[in-house]
Amino acid sequence: MRAGTLRTGIALASLLLSGCASLTGLFNGSKPAAASAADPQKVAYELEIEAPEELRPLLQEHLDLARFQRIGEDERLSRIELDRLAAAAPAQARSLLETEGYFNAEARFERLPLDERGLQRVRLSVTPGPRTEVARVDLSFAGALQEPQGDDAQALAERLRAQLRENWNLDPGRYFLQSRWSSGKTEALATARAGGYPLARWAHTAARVHAETNSAELELQLDSGPLFRLGELRIEGLKYQHEETVRRLAGFAPGQPYSERGLLDFQERLLQTQLFDGASVDIEPEAEQAEATPVLVRLREAPRQQATTGIGYNANTGQRVTLEHLHLIPFGLPMRSLSKLDLGRDLRAASLELTSHPQNDMQRNLGSVALEEDRSEGEIKTSLTARLGRLRETTRDERLYYIELLRAHERANDLSVSTGALSINGQWTRRRVDNNLLPTEGHTASLQLGLGRADSSIGANGYFGRVNLKTAWYRPFKFSSQTWYANTRLELGQVFVKQDVGVPDKLLFRAGGDDSVRGYPYRSLGPTEGEQSVGGRMLFAASAEIARPISEAMPSLWGAAFIDAGNAADRWGDLKPALGYGVGVRWRSPVGPLRIDIARGHELRKWRLHFSVGIAL
Repeated sequence: MRAGTLRTGIALASLLLSGCASLTGLFNGSKPAAASAADPQKVAYELEIEAPEELRPLLQEHLDLARFQRIGEDERLSRIELDRLAAAAPAQARSLLETEGYFNAEARFERLPLDERGLQRVRLSVTPGPRTEVARVDLSFAGALQEPQGDDAQALAERLRAQLRENWNLDPGRYFLQSRWSSGKTEALATARAGGYPLARWAHTAARVHAETNSAELELQLDSGPLFRLGELRIEGLKYQHEETVRRLAGFAPGQPYSERGLLDFQERLLQTQLFDGASVDIEPEAEQAEATPVLVRLREAPRQQATTGIGYNANTGQRVTLEHLHLIPFGLPMRSLSKLDLGRDLRAASLELTSHPQNDMQRNLGSVALEEDRSEGEIKTSLTARLGRLRETTRDERLYYIELLRAHERANDLSVSTGALSINGQWTRRRVDNNLLPTEGHTASLQLGLGRADSSIGANGYFGRVNLKTAWYRPFKFSSQTWYANTRLELGQVFVKQDVGVPDKLLFRAGGDDSVRGYPYRSLGPTEGEQSVGGRMLFAASAEIARPISEAMPSLWGAAFIDAGNAADRWGDLKPALGYGVGVRWRSPVGPLRIDIARGHELRKWRLHFSVGIAL
């Protein structure tokens, strides 16, 4: 009796173990002869899919018959399992083709003779048939979008209804695709919610496909819910900054219809002030607050003060030590102060700039004073500059209008000259590049115009006008299967003034140096008086450069070749461009490009080392 019981127990255990093996296949999604990704695999059978080229990837990716073709090296695929996959393949293929608009597709499976390796060969032949086209679209609306209250709501609803109909991606005559049907509904709903109706939903959607005529009729009804209007600002996170600074940037008034774009613009303006390290602007849409929904502004203030020190070397002016201090709310006032101290071998400068916190159009008032001593040209030039103006900065454009007072003193040998100028100036900067720090495509431009009156201790007093234009152009191109990057630079300048009027040297032009004509010392190109270089009233400087990564292993390290030309003169007829050319290395660092160049000045017949960081406009 006990022996019989033991034999029965062994038999039951064997059955359970074999059942576990079967259950393993079941819980692994019925994947035949499944193998882990790390196990060696082999082909269980050869599959041929006969279908139009554009449909074959869809079938190969999603058909079970294609996905389960590979099995573990030590496993076998039974005929029963292959028959199951084969039986399901035609229906699966037809379902997949319906997502691409083929509702009359035919699919046929057949076995083929074994190949030379003894593998079973199978073929799935697919004839998609004609593609279904959209015959009719009925897009209707309900809620406040259909029956708006108020003149502003009426105009908003008309624009939004027209936008939704215009942007619908499955118009009559287009092929009906499941992906377009899904994305079209998603995009339309997002547009309605962003355009003033954050509780919008689809009340009804239906796609009726007539396989016999290969046509589809689409019906949709969008229930917009109520139109939301903006209410009070609820500001969180302020500790030092003033609430008025935030409110002034809102750009909307209570009662204005909600717009997602408007709140995102508000959020972007807050971040552009550089007063906040983080900003979030949103609403919590609740139907009972639709007439005046609170706007939630969550802020994380930037540190009130920041100090930066630096030690470096500039090929133009020698070694230097710098100190910079930024205060975002000095003396508790709604303004920003930036003070700089630069102590170099040939250039020493100190400056203080005060700017108000921006208005909702991002304009700021500006006041600054700067003292500079330049010894880089064998003479001592001291200048004091004071500015008062208005500034507007965005990521793509800058606009600056200012009044400038300049006093300068120059000492060379036994000669001492004092000059000054009072001028009204405007400066416009435009950036259309793929990356402001490391551009590879696009263009930048800067134009400065000035009008004022100059005085001099050795020349006549009189009026002058000044124009300075700088442009840069960036473009990638293919050459011998390699991607190269080209950039060109052009600078033109002119001072319009009578010949005998003494204009401060700081307002005149010279060429030469890292960002001008490489191969020549800093500001060494221009008219001369005896052996002394002086500023010119006309300027021309141009540069062309090509560069590419040195190796795939270091994509941020580029090699470059360049040619520069330029000079300054008192008359265009006297301007003879000096030529410089050479090679260099670029490191595209996170803070901007580091450039190291070896350039030969054609007129000097000497090689010169140049290096700099950043982009000069």
